[in-house]
Amino acid sequence: MKQLWKLFFTFARIGLFTFGGGYAMLAILQEEIVKKYKWATDEELLDYYAIGQCTPGIIAVNTSTFIGYKLKKLPGAIFATAGMVFPSLVIIMIIAGFLQNFLEYEIVGHIFGGIRVVVAVLIFNAVINMAKKAVVDKVCLAIAIVTTVLAFFVSPIWIVVAAAVLGLILRKGEAKK
Repeated sequence: MKQLWKLFFTFARIGLFTFGGGYAMLAILQEEIVKKYKWATDEELLDYYAIGQCTPGIIAVNTSTFIGYKLKKLPGAIFATAGMVFPSLVIIMIIAGFLQNFLEYEIVGHIFGGIRVVVAVLIFNAVINMAKKAVVDKVCLAIAIVTTVLAFFVSPIWIVVAAAVLGLILRKGEAKK
């Protein structure tokens, strides 16, 4: 039970202090889940993100569910997911209850403008850190470049499916050698 509450509070803290959605959470997830608690490797986190993007729902919630399930099966998935959504739920309820026209305040627009810049930098930093571990040879580099270009024109779901198929083909080719 102690591990379940640790999952809940860890993901609640991540959910509370991350602005900008699932991609912005990547840097914090790397720090907390991979480095601090060692609940997943960088490669596993990349896999969870890829699957989380292809499955229905919010990428951060899906990722927390996968990590929770890995650690403690269904109870872990429930506690990790509940922890991830709890802060947002509370904040949204407070805002809805007390500030009906929250986004119409000029100061709020300035705050979110600043947050957007920081979120972009956090996402960029997380992508660079993950790319250093994922791009290990020329084939991976070529896939990364093609994927980046395709992302402007094609749904990420198709890109991930194509990359999975390509990965299978390449691995079978290596196994035959």
